[in-house]
Amino acid sequence: MAAKLVEKKYLVTFILITTLFALWGFANDITNPMVAGFQTIMEISAAKASLIQFAFYGGYATMAIPAALFIRRFSYKSSILFGLSLYATGAFLFIPAAAQQSFTFFCLSLYILTFGLAFLETTANPFILSLGSRETATRRLNLAQSFNPMGSLAGMAVASMVVLPSLMSDAHRDVTGKLIFSELPEAVKATERIHDLAVIRDAYVALGIIVLIVLITIACVKTPVAVGSAPATKARESLRRLLHNAAYREGVLAQVFYVGAQIMVWTFIIHYADNLGINKATAQTYNIIAMAMFLCFRFIATFLMKYVNSRKLLAIFGALAALCTIGTICFVGMAGLICLVAISAFMSLMFPTIYGIALENVAPEDSSLGASFLVMAIVGGALMPPLQGSIIDMQEIFGYPAVNVSFALPLVCFVMVTLYGWRRYRHTKTGAE
Repeated sequence: MAAKLVEKKYLVTFILITTLFALWGFANDITNPMVAGFQTIMEISAAKASLIQFAFYGGYATMAIPAALFIRRFSYKSSILFGLSLYATGAFLFIPAAAQQSFTFFCLSLYILTFGLAFLETTANPFILSLGSRETATRRLNLAQSFNPMGSLAGMAVASMVVLPSLMSDAHRDVTGKLIFSELPEAVKATERIHDLAVIRDAYVALGIIVLIVLITIACVKTPVAVGSAPATKARESLRRLLHNAAYREGVLAQVFYVGAQIMVWTFIIHYADNLGINKATAQTYNIIAMAMFLCFRFIATFLMKYVNSRKLLAIFGALAALCTIGTICFVGMAGLICLVAISAFMSLMFPTIYGIALENVAPEDSSLGASFLVMAIVGGALMPPLQGSIIDMQEIFGYPAVNVSFALPLVCFVMVTLYGWRRYRHTKTGAE
C-alpha cells in the first residue's frame, strides 16, 4: 500500500505549520519591489538599493545556525513563537526608521525581521518532512511550499495595488518614461520623501500586527514537541556526518545558487521593465504574473513527482530556466521581458526539491542542524543582487543594455542547479553515493 502524503493524525499540525510558509512568502515579496522604490525615494544607486536584499537575506545567514541550536535545546513550537516575535519586532522598527528617514535603519529593521524568518524556515521545513514517511517527504514539502507563493502573491498584490501606486516619487517622468524625481526642487522632494516612506512604513506595521495575531493563535494551540525525531546528538558529531554526505554538501551549494537566482530574477523584473519605459506599479504586475506561474507550476511539479524522479525533474526544470534566461539576455524589448517572467515557472520546484533531496538520507538527529545550513544557503540572495545591481548601474555594456547583460549571473546559477539535479539522478540510477 502506497504511503499517504499526509497522515490523518498529522493533518492539523501540517495545516498549522503550512500557514507559516505563506507568512514568510509575503515578507519576501513585498520587500523585492521596495529595492526600486528606495532607489528613487532615497536617490541612491541600484547597487546601494540592493543592500535591502543584502540585509534581508543576510539575516537568514546570521541566524540559521543559532535557530538550529535553539530547536535542539528547546522545541519546534518554542522556535516558531520566538521566530514570530522577531518577525513582528523587525516590522514595527519601520516606525522609527521612517521617522529618521534612514536607509540604514530600514536595512537594520529588515535584518532583524529576517532573524525571525530564519527561525521559522529552520523549523518548518524539517518539521513538514518529518510528518509522515520518508517516501513521500519531498512531495509533502513541495505541497507545503506551494502555499509560500500564495503568500508571495499577496505580498506582491499589496506592493502593486497599495504601496507602489501611492509613491509620489514615481509619478515624475518625462515624455520618454524616464524618472525625473532627482530633478525636482529640494522642498518638493523632501515632502514627497516623507509621504513615500510613511506609505512603506504602514505596510510593514500592518504586517507586524498580522504576525502578532498568528503568534497568539499558535501559542494557544497544542502541537507536538517533535514528530518523528530522534534525540539530538552533539552538534560536532552531527556536523561531521553532514560533511561526509555528498548529496547534502552539494545540496547546500545548489541552494545558494538557486536562492541567488530567484532573488535576482524577482528583484530586477522592475528594473528590466523600467528600462523599457514601464512605470513601477505596472512593472509589478509582471512580477505578479511571474509568481502566479510559479504557484501553478509548483502544483504541477508536485503532481509530476508521482511519475518522474524528483532529481530528474529538477535537472529538466533547471535547463528550461537557463534557456529562458538566455532569452532574457539576448532579446531586447518585450520578448526579453516575457522570457524573464517565464523563468518563474521553472524555478517553482527548485527550493523544496533541493531541500528534500539534500536531507533525504540525513539522520533524524542531524536534521535540525542540516536544515540550518540549507536555510543559511539563502545568503545567496544577499550576495548576488548587489553584484547584479552594480552591473545594471553601468547602463550599457558595449552598446548593449546592462540590465540584459546582468542576467548572466542567474544563468550561471541555473546551470549549477541543473548539474546538481543531474548528478543526484545519475547517482540514484547507479546506486552510488
